[in-house]
Amino acid sequence: MGRSWSLTVVAAVLLVMMFGSAYSGNFFDEFDLTWGDHRGKIFNGGNMLSLSLDRVSGSGFKSKKEYLFGRIDMQLKLVAGNSAGTVTAYYLSSQGATHDEIDFEFLGNETGKPYVLHTNVFAQGKGNREQQFYLWFDPTKNFHTYSIVWRPQHIIFLVDNLPIRVFNNAERLGVPFPKNQPMRIYSSLWNADDWATRGGLVKTDWSKAPFTAYYRGFNAAACTVSSGCDPKFKTSLSDSEMQTANELNAYGRRRLRWVQKYFMIYNYCSDLKRFPRGFPPECRRSRV
Repeated sequence: MGRSWSLTVVAAVLLVMMFGSAYSGNFFDEFDLTWGDHRGKIFNGGNMLSLSLDRVSGSGFKSKKEYLFGRIDMQLKLVAGNSAGTVTAYYLSSQGATHDEIDFEFLGNETGKPYVLHTNVFAQGKGNREQQFYLWFDPTKNFHTYSIVWRPQHIIFLVDNLPIRVFNNAERLGVPFPKNQPMRIYSSLWNADDWATRGGLVKTDWSKAPFTAYYRGFNAAACTVSSGCDPKFKTSLSDSEMQTANELNAYGRRRLRWVQKYFMIYNYCSDLKRFPRGFPPECRRSRV
């Protein structure tokens, strides 16, 4: 226990050195409601935010700050009941045709059936790197924490601090990796019943509207461009120190394998119909 605890403390110290200490953000200070008129609301003194969708419009918000590497945490409670046709998206993105993006998308379903958690990574405008999961809990009953850890070496997706996906930097294989473009945090709740639920077979039941998702517990331990973040991410840490801080421990790797074995329902890296001539080169690099 002593050695494990010491390594955890060292990793935490290194992360603070790299990104600054984590803070819990006030939604009034950290985000702008960007569309949907009154359908997006900030309340409870700035500690809670909600997005709603009705037949007329959905809604969305974005962060006031741009980030370049770090960890972003957000607690969400998803649309309850019959959420078929709805999508709640929570992601990081830059702008433009060659944008970078790191996605969580929650695809609604009929009452009593599980949500699909859809993940994707875009680099220089190219995505098509989807992995999808069922969650091992009901995401509509309580708040759960969804996290993106974005490092120069890899991107880790976490749910309640359990890793579900790792996307490694495979630039040496010619695969672009998001590392030069600062990104804002975005979220939206919108109607996508042409594809979201069973490929569009189940349509949105507007008699259940408005559909509402809730947000709280925003935390960021990240480099913010507004505070002078170096786009090249130069720090005083050596490569080995950065790697020590970034890698999953043995427990984390076991939990990652558990999630991918029992809850992954789609992986582009095993879709032979989509890639009959061979999988993308990053699919060969599965280890953290």
